[in-house]
Amino acid sequence: MTPALDLLKKVRAEHRVHSYEHDPKSASYGLEAAEKLGLEPARVFKTLLACSEKGELLVAVVPVVGSLDLKALAHVAGVKKVEMADPMAAQRATGYLLGGISPLGQKKRLRTFIDQSALGFATVFVSAGRRGLEVELAAGALSEHTQAAFAEIGRA
Repeated sequence: MTPALDLLKKVRAEHRVHSYEHDPKSASYGLEAAEKLGLEPARVFKTLLACSEKGELLVAVVPVVGSLDLKALAHVAGVKKVEMADPMAAQRATGYLLGGISPLGQKKRLRTFIDQSALGFATVFVSAGRRGLEVELAAGALSEHTQAAFAEIGRA
């Protein structure tokens, strides 16, 4: 059990857990999840952490087939500039290891933004808190349980 799954059970959110055998040599955790679970990659989202010029950590949830638009994230977050967060800072703030960072059940409540493409699917997949474990849920439920805003923050 992970903090992400504990949270979803506690709030009785509708979700499904999917697991697969993680290959440590995989170049992309998200694309590996899509491939091994036989999913459309656009439905699988990765959780990234960025840091504002003021040192605030922000969570960005974007499709694994694209990348994070840092300028768009800065704009929606109301800050001047963001850059990718230090990996160790990301792990400390979330309580998760890289490649298994879930937007759900993080140690610290961080402002979270989900790419609005998630709204185009009945359900989306995000990390359930460790490599090889994904959770499927409605984008609205993901937003509700992370207190996230939807915005155009992904780039194809």
